[in-house]
Amino acid sequence: MNNTVTVKISAYNHENYIQETIQSIINQTYQNIELIVIDDGSKDATWQKICEMKDACEKRFVNVVFETQENHGTCYTNNRHLKKAQGEYIYFIASDDKAAPDAIEKLQAFLSQNPDYALCVGDDAIIDSNSKICYWDKKRNIVYDKNKAKYITFADFLQKTQNLDFTQEYFGTYNTIYPRNYIPNGYLIRKSIFEKIGLFTKEAPLEDYWLMLQISKYAKMKYIDEILFYYRWHNTNTIKQKSKIGDYTKRTRIYENKLLNKSDLSTMRPEVKEFCEKGCEYKKRNYLGILTKSVTMSPYKKKYQYKLLGFPIITRYKDMP
Repeated sequence: MNNTVTVKISAYNHENYIQETIQSIINQTYQNIELIVIDDGSKDATWQKICEMKDACEKRFVNVVFETQENHGTCYTNNRHLKKAQGEYIYFIASDDKAAPDAIEKLQAFLSQNPDYALCVGDDAIIDSNSKICYWDKKRNIVYDKNKAKYITFADFLQKTQNLDFTQEYFGTYNTIYPRNYIPNGYLIRKSIFEKIGLFTKEAPLEDYWLMLQISKYAKMKYIDEILFYYRWHNTNTIKQKSKIGDYTKRTRIYENKLLNKSDLSTMRPEVKEFCEKGCEYKKRNYLGILTKSVTMSPYKKKYQYKLLGFPIITRYKDMP
């Protein structure tokens, strides 16, 4: 469906928030929206809360899909969304967050006019469990006095802690994303990019990090410096499970290194090849790692092997001068 935006919501144990999330999509100023909500085996009343919204959604959207399933996890559920999506663009939103009323309109307007970009995203305001605007101190504890806050928005936190400026041209490039995923929540993606990057996989369990790595190989990303999303900070945020996130990051990067080793870098954006050959500096450290071997394979080619921060060795070949 041309110009249709598919909004995908993967819901899990968010009975207190899911209706607010759906209502934020109903309230969008952009009209041509398809809504797909899949409950991933919630153990609370999330599915019931979703079904209560069906009549309002069918009146509002060009197409509505509500489904429930046994718990399969995010990768399986994301792939199910992608296979059902009919829109030209896909808007990602978690079942405990909210979109600003003009979010989809502004993001779609940019992507429709800039075909070399595959992702567009704005800033995220932070809200508490009661949907009240809040801020973070230096340890990401909630504070309500803006003057006592260290970080005002999610993008403010990401830019300050990662020493990045989201308004610069390097936003969303592969060599800046590989060390860590810094893309805020509430992004709109051109669906056609999945024809190049493929579907999600359990081998890369940190699915948002994997997604950003793959998109950055083939297309540009754009940051709009406006609050277009409301990121909920509560006791059960997955990001707070540090050991789990650390394990998922390691496994995702191991899988990514395997992909790099068998990929044709000439089909990708130039910074991917540059990263594989030179690495990138992250907090004053070369992120490609230590050159473990440099072996002459023939009079014409040289084989370089790098070890990326304790992960599997990545091998690249370079023509001899």
